[in-house]
Amino acid sequence: MKPHSAVPKRNPAWRAGLSFVTALALGSVISDSRADDAGKRSAPNIVYLLCDDLGYGDVKCLNHDGKIATPNMDRLAAAGMIFTDAHSSSSVCSPTRYGILTGRYNWRSRLKSGVLGGLSPRLIEPGRLTVASFLKQRGYHTACIGKWHLGMDWTLKAGAEKFDNNVEKGEAGWRVDFNRPIRNGPTQVGFDYYFGISASLDMVPYTFIEDDHVTAIPAVDKAFPMMLGRSGGMTRKGPAAADFEAEDVLPTLTQRAVDYIDQRAAGARAGKPFFLYLALNAPHTPIAPTPEWRGRSGLNPYGDFVMEVDWTVGQVLAALDRNSLAESTIVIFTSDNGCSPEAKFDELTAKGHNPSYHFRGYKADIFDGGHRVPFIVRWPGPVKARTTSQQLICLTDLFATCADILGAKLPDNAAEDSVSILPALEGRDTGPLREAVVHHSINGSFALREKAWKLELCPDSGGWSAPRPGSEPARGLPPIQLYDLTSDIGERTNLQHRHPEVAERLTKLLERYVADGRSTPGARQTNTTPVAIYRTQKPQ
Repeated sequence: MKPHSAVPKRNPAWRAGLSFVTALALGSVISDSRADDAGKRSAPNIVYLLCDDLGYGDVKCLNHDGKIATPNMDRLAAAGMIFTDAHSSSSVCSPTRYGILTGRYNWRSRLKSGVLGGLSPRLIEPGRLTVASFLKQRGYHTACIGKWHLGMDWTLKAGAEKFDNNVEKGEAGWRVDFNRPIRNGPTQVGFDYYFGISASLDMVPYTFIEDDHVTAIPAVDKAFPMMLGRSGGMTRKGPAAADFEAEDVLPTLTQRAVDYIDQRAAGARAGKPFFLYLALNAPHTPIAPTPEWRGRSGLNPYGDFVMEVDWTVGQVLAALDRNSLAESTIVIFTSDNGCSPEAKFDELTAKGHNPSYHFRGYKADIFDGGHRVPFIVRWPGPVKARTTSQQLICLTDLFATCADILGAKLPDNAAEDSVSILPALEGRDTGPLREAVVHHSINGSFALREKAWKLELCPDSGGWSAPRPGSEPARGLPPIQLYDLTSDIGERTNLQHRHPEVAERLTKLLERYVADGRSTPGARQTNTTPVAIYRTQKPQ
């Protein structure tokens, strides 16, 4: 599909208020012939490869001026489609993962800002349909391998005082009885199998989990190591298994993913498809490349770690090739948010590499550098090689896309913010697939993107870059920001005073999305907890 030279008008079916299923068929208009095709085509395997804190500019094929070699990511793109305007639903970890698996914006859940810790209770609401449970109902074997970061319910030791998990204080982990099964983890929300870590690799507990139990009981005298290559940076103190080392995690997850593909290959070839959600720990902190990769980038440890992530991509692709599954498998490659400043932007830019490409900001921010992410899809046959789409999409769109591929219907109380990108994948899109995308920053600030307009309901970055929330420079700025990304991709010229009518229109659209409990057509839903679009506003 060639890049769009103009943005066509939206399909009138949206404005006509047709039902969720009829108008969008869970995110896109499905013609009778498309539904027939879905019935004839075998259900594809799905590999969803999610990096942790990988910047848009870290992928060579997306940033030709980038200095990190990513041959496997580039090979994946050469065989499929690049989406240049893809966004995570949040600029930090936990909320984005909630959106991916539920097809629902994270801010509708109880998590209004920040992230969970490794000891936090489950975030996905009981009874909520997930991509995994949906696919499992349709004959898929489902596996999650890697970083969960969506909460799970640990059992405390007898007599231990309950705690409210603070991600900065891991000492509470010593109150957990690690001999007891874990409740309400991945295997309770639709995954047949799970292997990984409970949250980010710098959060307790430092031990692998398989299904509903830890693979090694944390030792009381284990001191977790400093972030490799980062002076003064420490992981959070707390329980760690005796043989658990940061640099071993990415290779272990990679091998587990390869083993899973090998194990499921025969069944997949016999018509039993699989869904593998591979959520890597890298290149998030602790920045811990293995000795084989240290120094390989010529930049710094972060660049080395990105190269090791690329190696992981290559291992997964090789496993699909070896098992003759490449032709029958959709591979989606993306990241949960933008690059973290822990990558040391000053070191990287001094050598000509910008992880945020030409976008403003980085992880945690409301600016595009916080949430515009790499997004590459390979699906031999339906997706033509070496194609590019400029469609505005969100990581919440996985759910509706899976439903569209299978020609299936979803209930109104599922995937409320998910839109199918299948028309773009198949080159059938003749206009925007989405009306708008809502963005969210670490401190709970909102933004809304519609075509070229981006409205930000805060005077600052909403995150970690300047102007930081509460800073002196931020206090002197207008309370909202409005940018025309066609002429100002760097979000530098605030047009809110020139186009107040645009700001008002987009604010009303966001208010409607909040009030309706959804941003797609369908029956009105209820947010899990009240939502306020301004930080000083009382939740409605």
